[in-house]
Amino acid sequence: MKVIKRDGKIVDFDREKIRIAIGKANVCVEEEDRVSDIQIENIIKYIEKLNKKRILVEDIQDIIEEKLMGLKKFKLAKEYITYRYTRALVRKSNTTDESILSLIRNSNKELAEENSNKCTTLASTQRDYIAGEVSRDLTRRILLPEKISKAHDEGILHFHDADYFIQPIFNCCLINIGDMLDNGTVMNGKMIESPKSFQVACTVTTQIIAAVASNQYGGQSVDLSHLGKYVRLTKEKFYQQIEDDIKKKLTKEEIDEMVMDRLKSEVKAGVQTMQYQINTLMTTNGQAPFVTLFMHLKDDDEYIEENAMIFEEVIRQRLEGIKNEKGVYVTPAFPKLVYVLDENNCLKGGKYDYLTRLAIKCSAKRMYPDYISAKEMRKNYEGNVFSPMGCRSFLSPWKDEDGNYKFEGRFNQGVVSINLPQVAIVAEGDEDKFWSLLDERLELCKEALLCRHEALLGTTSDISPIHWQYGAIARLKKGEKIDKYLNSYYSTISLGYIGVYETTKLMRGVSHTDPKGEEFALKLMHHLRDKVNTWKKETGLGFALYGTPAESLCYRFARIDKEKFGTIKDVTDKGYYTNSYHVDVREKIDAFTKFKFESQFQPISSGGCISYVEVPNMEHNLEAMEEVVKFIYDNIQYAEFNTKSDYCHVCGYSGEILVNDDLEWECPNCHNKDKNKMNVTRRTCGYLGENFWNVGKTKEIKARVTHL
Repeated sequence: MKVIKRDGKIVDFDREKIRIAIGKANVCVEEEDRVSDIQIENIIKYIEKLNKKRILVEDIQDIIEEKLMGLKKFKLAKEYITYRYTRALVRKSNTTDESILSLIRNSNKELAEENSNKCTTLASTQRDYIAGEVSRDLTRRILLPEKISKAHDEGILHFHDADYFIQPIFNCCLINIGDMLDNGTVMNGKMIESPKSFQVACTVTTQIIAAVASNQYGGQSVDLSHLGKYVRLTKEKFYQQIEDDIKKKLTKEEIDEMVMDRLKSEVKAGVQTMQYQINTLMTTNGQAPFVTLFMHLKDDDEYIEENAMIFEEVIRQRLEGIKNEKGVYVTPAFPKLVYVLDENNCLKGGKYDYLTRLAIKCSAKRMYPDYISAKEMRKNYEGNVFSPMGCRSFLSPWKDEDGNYKFEGRFNQGVVSINLPQVAIVAEGDEDKFWSLLDERLELCKEALLCRHEALLGTTSDISPIHWQYGAIARLKKGEKIDKYLNSYYSTISLGYIGVYETTKLMRGVSHTDPKGEEFALKLMHHLRDKVNTWKKETGLGFALYGTPAESLCYRFARIDKEKFGTIKDVTDKGYYTNSYHVDVREKIDAFTKFKFESQFQPISSGGCISYVEVPNMEHNLEAMEEVVKFIYDNIQYAEFNTKSDYCHVCGYSGEILVNDDLEWECPNCHNKDKNKMNVTRRTCGYLGENFWNVGKTKEIKARVTHL
């Protein structure tokens, strides 16, 4: 039996702790008010016979109090309650010592694995994590209602980003970069005027990104189309310079050629500046900015040609990769790229199809960009196409006082996710019980989300001038409250969900790809959406249903439920739950069928949705990927490829790792032969998970995998 302590840590059940606690209360009362050793043993045995996989320490203490009262040992029960309260006060004085010390000693594996973008050995990152541990502790003990903290610990829900909750800061946003570049901004008390060239605009943009990222959590998205005008300014400057220098000694065609050569060099340098700065700047969170670059070629954009140049260079540089400390080209984690498919580039003879083909080539090698179908997105968002936020959540359509749609300069207040499979486990196949329990837990999620909203109310613009005073979100006066941006649907506040597949499996006995399961899954999704819409109308807040891509949460919920309810076939036995509405990775389903099936869930989950297919290395089969991209444009709003290539952890090499003459895997770059220090994917069956090594004496060497 595992015991969940108040700080969320899980420890083994220790019967002696109960004996000691009751014993300390025993000595504080008269002989006739005490319990005997046999009675103490009976209380302990009663708790053990509950046969729970997991139990909260508060529940153990409640049982002890009930048993003492049942024995009519009222004075002893009072002493025990006093002892319990005194211990609680001691805990409240300081409960973070061990977690912080383990962080400094680099022995806190949970934190080390929580965020691949944050290295826990760096002093700057440790500083952020230390602050986060204090915030998480205060959030659990003081700031949240006890029932919400308890629900989080039991895996009923997940209160995201508790490590930042103590501060009045928000989650993801779409930076209003156009306003900040055109009208200037202020950073560190210094005025930054509108740039006069593309390269300066790139530098200012990355400085804005770093400043914004340092004053919030989550990600930031930037629409690159705002940079097109600065390419035009640079082009006009080059024309003027050349004409002044040569005084009509060259023909117009020769001047045009010279200008374009210089302009291409400027664009290349500017994009490289962005790539280097984004990957090397460190925010006060101890990480590179979690930024997304959004690329949409709009036919009515007067700078569409300039933006096509920018997008092409961004994709080219991502395709090339960036050198690591060993000088090997690797795939950078940031910036994330989102590429929009529209009529002019959807591989149906459009002017910019060449860009899409370049994007596909990049996806085959580097996994990015993600793809948005403008056609499908317009159906779901009142004719609008806009960037997802860094966390892959989407805003709801919102109009300003002039009736104009506005997306940039808006944000997400925070997320709480519900563990859907646990509801189904507890319901034990009873649908009436399932829907009743689901509603009960959804109300708990609503209360938790309102805690996020209320924590931000009353905040003044001084908390983050870059956001609230200098244009990233607004241009408020000093000391002005931000409340109007929290209400009236301007910002979203998101209900996440995990495990539609497992929930359907538990309630209907089949996957949600089966017609019988599909009907239930759609009913479940509409139920969640209806609840969110009801909350929205009741409160005037921008509640949204968000298909969170939180991989670590999929593992956390599954781990808790396995400890609590044991091994359940096709549910807890896998060690993970599926993200949102996704098809389970073990199902045999082709990319087209998967995207078509999941596309019906995306409009319901309009507060955030993404679908993906995992494919082998497709660099030598780009035509197949082109067919999938065409399919994306016609069928699904938001999709991505997950491709996996061989990788050496010693030198960072990414590519195919071959077998040497001694029948060993060997990195062609650093000649590392340690199989534990490299990931190698063999495409015998197309499975892309963890490989188990089976190097035999023949030259037909294959990797055995768990699902074969």
